Amino acid sequence: MQIQIVKQMNAVLLFIIVIPLIEIYLMIEIGGVIGALNTIFIIFFTAITGIYFAKLEGLNTIRSALNQIKKDEIPVNEIISGATLAFAALLLIIPGFLTDIIGFLLIIPFTRKKLIKIISPKFDTKETKKRLSKVNPKKLIQIMIIVLVIK
Repeated sequence: MQIQIVKQMNAVLLFIIVIPLIEIYLMIEIGGVIGALNTIFIIFFTAITGIYFAKLEGLNTIRSALNQIKKDEIPVNEIISGATLAFAALLLIIPGFLTDIIGFLLIIPFTRKKLIKIISPKFDTKETKKRLSKVNPKKLIQIMIIVLVIK
């Protein structure tokens, strides 16, 4: 058990070191081609645009989830999609080109669904539906309203 935790910690540490190095390299290379001010402008523009579209898609996901709850269905895909959109917004806030590309790919519904299937085959919707079936649908609505108010 401890060995597995140590391996996960090493992976996280490597991720924390490698991603910023890639981002710095890309900023230097792209800045050398298009100029420093243009690079800074693009970074701010992608962050603002990405957050705007993440908010729009998040609201669409909440509407879809509420419609499923009204039909007495459990919105498993919407919950996963909402978490993915929150992660996409975080990636878009972080300055850099690599994180912006991944963030934008997670915002687009088609690529988001494909990436979720590729990255995590652990999202077994049948198992998740079993777990969520124990949750009161009114509680899910309350949670979604709280998320909507926070956004």
